[in-house]
Amino acid sequence: MCSGRVDLEFVFRAFAKGLDGVFIGACRLGECNYVTHGNYHAQNMTLLCKKILEYLGLNPERLMIGFMSSGEGNIFAETVDDFSRQAASLGPLGSSEGLDPEELSRRLSEVVKLIPYIKIVKRDKLKARVEEGEEDGFYTAEEIERLFNEVDSYWINPDKCQACLICGRKCPVQAVIGAKGQVHVIDQDKCIRCGTCYEACPPRFGAVEKSTAVGLGPLRAAEPGRQREATTTN
Repeated sequence: MCSGRVDLEFVFRAFAKGLDGVFIGACRLGECNYVTHGNYHAQNMTLLCKKILEYLGLNPERLMIGFMSSGEGNIFAETVDDFSRQAASLGPLGSSEGLDPEELSRRLSEVVKLIPYIKIVKRDKLKARVEEGEEDGFYTAEEIERLFNEVDSYWINPDKCQACLICGRKCPVQAVIGAKGQVHVIDQDKCIRCGTCYEACPPRFGAVEKSTAVGLGPLRAAEPGRQREATTTN
């Protein structure tokens, strides 16, 4: 299968399950059998994952992408063996970096939950082709800091909600609680912050409002009690 199909969620779900390292095998750059050149997408995604791992306090060397052809079994075996030894030398995930197991689990769970949001925010950059020599600095530490500390959040203004069910029907994760004739509420634990409800709400109602949580700490979105205090964009 094309390495371009490897998703951010696959990588972080593996780490969330306790794996000490993740290796992605891809065709050589410039030798893709498809017009999509998915190996460039995989490389781009890997660069983003590494910066997120670093932000979480984990060693980015726990993730590796290797480029080789399907006929180079010897190179594949050598590369995987080398990476396995590297992952082993880094030690158990989290504890080697001085992270409490519960805190590590919380951070990884939050990242997995925010992946749809991350892909929306970074969709244009994730489409870019990273050429040789451009890898360093393609994603900056400041950029990742903003990604997790300026998280968009959505809530429904009860004074404007018409209980029309439109946002509820459009929500991809059924995070909107409500029924016909009943003011709707967004379940913040289920919400993936994709903005679908915000776009679906008829402009004449404008019931779904958008907030940006600022300075609430890493991996934390706006808390329900503080949403109205956040910066609101209509």
